[in-house]
Amino acid sequence: MRIAVINETSAADKNADIIKALEGFGHEILNIGMKEKGASPELQYTHTGFLAGLMLNSGRADLVIGGCGTGQGFVVSASQYPGVFCGHIQTPLDGWLFTQINGGNCISLALNQGYGWAGDVNLKFLFERMFSVESGCGYPAERQKPQQASRDLLAGISADTHLSMAEIIGKMNRDVVSHVLSYPGVAEVLDIDTLADAELKEALREFV
Repeated sequence: MRIAVINETSAADKNADIIKALEGFGHEILNIGMKEKGASPELQYTHTGFLAGLMLNSGRADLVIGGCGTGQGFVVSASQYPGVFCGHIQTPLDGWLFTQINGGNCISLALNQGYGWAGDVNLKFLFERMFSVESGCGYPAERQKPQQASRDLLAGISADTHLSMAEIIGKMNRDVVSHVLSYPGVAEVLDIDTLADAELKEALREFV
C-alpha cells in the first residue's frame, strides 16, 4: 500500500513521530507534507485537504494520513473532494473500527490537542490496529453484509454528488492549486505526465 503522510503547519513537528510509527509494516511511505514546524513554505489545512484529494484521485496514494492541531480542520477540508472517505481518528479502537466498518482511505489525527506524553506510542498502537484488519469487511460479523452495502452505496453517492477532480481544479482558487503543486516533493510524486486520467492530467498541466 502507498501511504501519503501530509502534515500541515500547526502539526509539522509531529511528522517524525508519524513516520517512525509507520515503520515495520511494509508499506511505501510518501512523506509529502511539512516536516518541521516553522518551515517555509507553509501548508495550511486548506492546502493539505486538497493535496489529500489529489493524491487519492490521481491514484498516487491508497491511504492518506493527515491531521492538524485538533484533526477537525483536515477532516472537513479533505472531505470536500470526491472519493475521499476521511475519519477523525484518536485511538487504536477508532482506527480498528473505522477500517472495518467505513473502509476509509484517509485519516485525520489530532496532533496537538490531547497529544501529550506517549502520544507517539499511541500512534504506533493506532497503526497496528488499523493495519491488522481488512478494510471494509464490516464489524461485528452479523453486520458485515449491510455495512459493506452501505460502504458501496456511499462510494456511489460521492461520485454522484461531486464534480470530478479535473473539474474542481478548473473552478477552485488558483493560488491553492499553485501553492500545493509547487510544494517541495509534490510534483515528483504526482508525476503529471504519467497520470492515467487524461482530464486530470490536462487540468494540472496549466499549473506547471
